[in-house]
Amino acid sequence: MILVTGGAGFIGANFVLDWLACGDEPVVNLDKLTYAGNLHNLKGLQGDARHVFVQGDIGDGALVHRLLAEHQPRAIVNFAAESHVDRSIHGPADFIQTNVVGTFHLLEAARQYWQDLPAERKAAFRFLHVSTDEVYGTLTADAPAFTEAHCYEPNSPYSASKAASDHLVRAWHHTYGLPVLTTNCSNNYGPFHFPEKLIPLMIVNALAGKALPVYGDGMQVRDWLYVKDHCSAIRRVLEAGRLGETYNVGGWNEKANLDIVHTVCALLDELRPRADGQSYKTQITHVKDRPGHDRRYAIDARKIERELGWKPAETFDTGIRKTVQWYLENSEWVAGVQSGAYREWVQTQYANV
Repeated sequence: MILVTGGAGFIGANFVLDWLACGDEPVVNLDKLTYAGNLHNLKGLQGDARHVFVQGDIGDGALVHRLLAEHQPRAIVNFAAESHVDRSIHGPADFIQTNVVGTFHLLEAARQYWQDLPAERKAAFRFLHVSTDEVYGTLTADAPAFTEAHCYEPNSPYSASKAASDHLVRAWHHTYGLPVLTTNCSNNYGPFHFPEKLIPLMIVNALAGKALPVYGDGMQVRDWLYVKDHCSAIRRVLEAGRLGETYNVGGWNEKANLDIVHTVCALLDELRPRADGQSYKTQITHVKDRPGHDRRYAIDARKIERELGWKPAETFDTGIRKTVQWYLENSEWVAGVQSGAYREWVQTQYANV
């Protein structure tokens, strides 16, 4: 049994689905179900006894203590986080509360649970914290990619809150001996991505005939990682990662945002052409850049390949095609998250829980 936090969100839901597709070890899934947490992501697990869903907050120490005592997991995988930079600029308080204070409470519950385990189970227990490359700050065009030894230089409220959570995880290992592992990933993309992020937003807006907003000149560079590759990396780190270590997880796909948008438009032109015969590229609109927009992120993922034998299975070309096709085939999911109907359903479904 493992405990997954944030397992109804984009990356967390993909991880839970992949975990149960790869084996029969049960999952307790704790998710607060904020706007980006969506139980429809887990629809394929309905009636599956291996998946236990609990609506709740990682900052609720009493709840986490109860779940740990009841289910006795051998590991905690922490995806729970507020994660959208734009939202962090407009409302940083939620990011501090979840990413910093919530992680603190989760670590404390995990520490107390771990300390009381029998020796054999204590030695096998793991706390895996999922983080981001944004904690490292920004890179110039010719600078080497981020390694695990790169200094932390976060530039947004989001990345600062994740950096703080990383430091807490490190401190709980060095001070208390909690057996932790940390992964710092690059930009994920793939199925179930909430349509506020670049790739799903471009797909959804394009199909709706809306403008495709691109910040500034669109030449901000990111490394792109297909979400299912990220899930396989986390499984591998959980299985064999060295305690207290950080592993950068990247896709070896540095792309400018504008190039990403052009690629999405080209795939849509091929797979779902506009009725008027024009390219979706005509919908691209450059908008004012956001404050403090980091220019470039790049991940050096050689450590995880060297130590654990992991590398991504997808190229960007194969991953982005799968992603666009998924959104074309799952219009009902897209409509649901846009309308908020899934949140109303959750409120009704779990009113008495």
